[in-house]
Amino acid sequence: MLKPTARLFRAIWSVFILFASLGLSSIACAAYERNQAVPVEKVEYGHVISVRNITQSQLVEDRNQGWRTFGGALIGGVIGHQFGGGSGQDVATVLGALIGGGLGHSSGGDYYQKLKLVELMIRYEDGQEVMVIQDFDPGMIFNVDDEVRVVYLQGSVRVDLAM
Repeated sequence: MLKPTARLFRAIWSVFILFASLGLSSIACAAYERNQAVPVEKVEYGHVISVRNITQSQLVEDRNQGWRTFGGALIGGVIGHQFGGGSGQDVATVLGALIGGGLGHSSGGDYYQKLKLVELMIRYEDGQEVMVIQDFDPGMIFNVDDEVRVVYLQGSVRVDLAM
């Protein structure tokens, strides 16, 4: 029967803190999400000079990576605690937690996602030219000479057809 001890939990907790301090369990959050209102900084109008559809690969990180690492360290520590005695048992516990944490971390589900993007070269009414790359929207197809509205938000820009 397993008898968890305070030393076992301290060892596992130390391994988890080590992995967390290395940044292996960090979660990135976007500052702006869909269906959220944000202040508009500036709006410009212009015409499309060129349109180019492009694709880009983006690494999508598994948001459960920290929990997998922690679970692997916990299970590895419990298994390692079953071996040896005295200080040998402590060493086996720490090694089990390290190996389990490493295995849990490597079993993550990161993958690459193909993004469809559109690159727009736009000439404003004052003659200035800008290039914007944004997500491709099949409901909004751009063509050369289309009149567009360029909306500047906090830290981003969005182009749509002027109505």
